[in-house]
Amino acid sequence: MNLMYKSTRDSGNRVLASQAVLQGLSADGGLFVPENIPVLEKSMDELSGLDYRELAYEVMKLYLTDYTEDELKDCIKKAYDDKFDTPEIAPLIKIGQAYYLELFHGATIAFKDMALSVLPHLLTTAAKKNNVQEEIVILTATSGDTGKAALAGFADVEGTKIIVFYPKDGVSSIQEKQMVTQRGMNTEVIGILGNFDDAQTGVKAMFNNRELADKMKKAGYLFSSANSINIGRLVPQIVYYVHSYIDLYRKKQVLEGEKVNFVVPTGNFGNILAAYYAKNMGIPIGKLICASNENKVLFDFFETGRYDKNREFVLTDSPSMDILVSSNLERLIYHIADCDSQKTAELMQALTSKGVYEITESMKANLEDFVGGWATSKETAEAISRVYTESGYVIDTHTAVAVSVYHRYVESTGDKANTVIVSTASPYKFAKSVLHAVHPGLEVSEDDYEQANVLSKISETKIPEAVEEIRFAPVLHKKVCDTDKMQATVEDILKII
Repeated sequence: MNLMYKSTRDSGNRVLASQAVLQGLSADGGLFVPENIPVLEKSMDELSGLDYRELAYEVMKLYLTDYTEDELKDCIKKAYDDKFDTPEIAPLIKIGQAYYLELFHGATIAFKDMALSVLPHLLTTAAKKNNVQEEIVILTATSGDTGKAALAGFADVEGTKIIVFYPKDGVSSIQEKQMVTQRGMNTEVIGILGNFDDAQTGVKAMFNNRELADKMKKAGYLFSSANSINIGRLVPQIVYYVHSYIDLYRKKQVLEGEKVNFVVPTGNFGNILAAYYAKNMGIPIGKLICASNENKVLFDFFETGRYDKNREFVLTDSPSMDILVSSNLERLIYHIADCDSQKTAELMQALTSKGVYEITESMKANLEDFVGGWATSKETAEAISRVYTESGYVIDTHTAVAVSVYHRYVESTGDKANTVIVSTASPYKFAKSVLHAVHPGLEVSEDDYEQANVLSKISETKIPEAVEEIRFAPVLHKKVCDTDKMQATVEDILKII
């Protein structure tokens, strides 16, 4: 029996996994969710004998049931290859009292590599399975990391084009350089004069524009997404939560059934939602601690049950989390509403029309897995400094938000359970902020690569290849547009009338 997917806004809209991957977003504007969350089939002892690729197959085969074994194993083999600079793919490092799950060893030194290495292969395989004749146009908004990881994954992939929108003044200079130097005949990168929420709203509007879809089809194109609204992004993310627990079990750091907490720096909610799925698959996870920066819309939601995006947008030193509309929260809303698509659609409509919605008391009761926390930029810098002073280990500004929230959580609850802090990016991606935190009095050069040289000496680590390769790379993408010109820019790129 194939596991079917349905829309969060219309339970009658059912598709196969490969069709959900192809579409990205449901035609009604909803997100695809599995009709049920499958349970792991193998025991902890059996799983502990598998490497990352083998474990990825064991998890992903339960969700992507209309892919054959050969198809899925081929996608995984192509994804998790020597582009990762450690054989473990996602190493788990103990620093102090916590474990750090390092998700930044891929080609773009951020956690998005973990899923965006495999998504292009899942997508092109899905196109063949469903006899798609059109060229697939990957349309993506990024707060910094998704863009480069998606560009790297889809560059020169036959039968695809990729168009990435990013906030021109809302990403780090390394993040921007990684995107605008991207090679590939099928790649386009556009800076928008707005923030990430503007970019995300514009992309969603294009997905939901039926007139545009018709024009695309006539021109031989089909939209799909590399954002975490695509279930093909979310499923591979579940793997590293299963992997990290299995790693602790294998190393006898936890007993079978012993619960582990996860602290996840969170913006668009996909990363922590993957942990929620892992828990519901049978992984013994205690608390899912959602760590926000000063754009603390998620913290307020978990505290009050009220989601309100009507607030000041704050630019912080953790820019990938500078988000006020967390798209993947819609999937959680659907689950805590007991899979009521009508209720979910009603709340999402309220968010669109008024910028705010409030969940019911029964829905609040279904949020007991989650704890919210947030950290200021000052507290984030203090967390970087504290970890470095105590251990010599250097973390980036997003991981530091999680560290700050973790310490406050332990102090307020006394919960000393084994805890995994999800480390989502290399400190080299945000070297200037990291150096200021480690040595507040240090005069930091404005040159990105001089910053990387200094960070390398301080951290006693090698500068990642992802930074070295863009040091002298030419800027290939120079387009900038206003937020209301995003669709016109896409139509111009694709030459559709």
